[in-house]
Amino acid sequence: MPALKVATLTVTPFQQNCTILWDAASHRGAVVDPGGECERILAAIDQFGVQVESILLTHGHLDHAGGAMELQASLAARDTHAPVVGPDRRDAFLLDGIASQAAAYGIPGMANATPDRWLAEGDEVSIAGQIFDVRHCPGHSPGHVVFLNRADRFAILGDVLFQGSIGRTDFPYGDHDALLDAIESKILPLGDEWAFLCGHGPGSTIGMERRSNPFLRKSAPGSR
Repeated sequence: MPALKVATLTVTPFQQNCTILWDAASHRGAVVDPGGECERILAAIDQFGVQVESILLTHGHLDHAGGAMELQASLAARDTHAPVVGPDRRDAFLLDGIASQAAAYGIPGMANATPDRWLAEGDEVSIAGQIFDVRHCPGHSPGHVVFLNRADRFAILGDVLFQGSIGRTDFPYGDHDALLDAIESKILPLGDEWAFLCGHGPGSTIGMERRSNPFLRKSAPGSR
């Protein structure tokens, strides 16, 4: 487990994992993928005493980003500035369509999201002083990014890799081969001991998924 404290809330009818990470000593932290139900997210922030410094988005789907602007506004009302960071700008069209898509699903309270900072391959983000590398992992969406904390061998993978599965690619913009290539080139080589949280369901380790995930191609054990 990482040096940061971690709490995960399952939000929205899509049962999406919204993750709060913070430092136990300073209480500085971040919220990753606030898809909705912002009152519950705020209640968890208050419960753990987190001073939110940023809101991170792995990708632009409504269940991951639909509550980002409401959460940012609610924090601003408390005099807390929390910029929305990510994903890669290739997901801009998804962020611009959140409200209309939520209306089509009959889900209230979701809004289009406008990041304060786009992310790209090779960038870094800081959560309470802990550095996470940013890797672009398209396939589930064109601009999907993941966050890698090398110090603790811990990753936040969004909808790229799950316990026993991988992200959906049956969207018009989905790319199954690109997703598998990203997993094989950027995730699996990290090493079997790496633990990760994902966008839906329980977390896992890279080693477990390498051995048992039926959706992955064969790949040699990682060395980094």
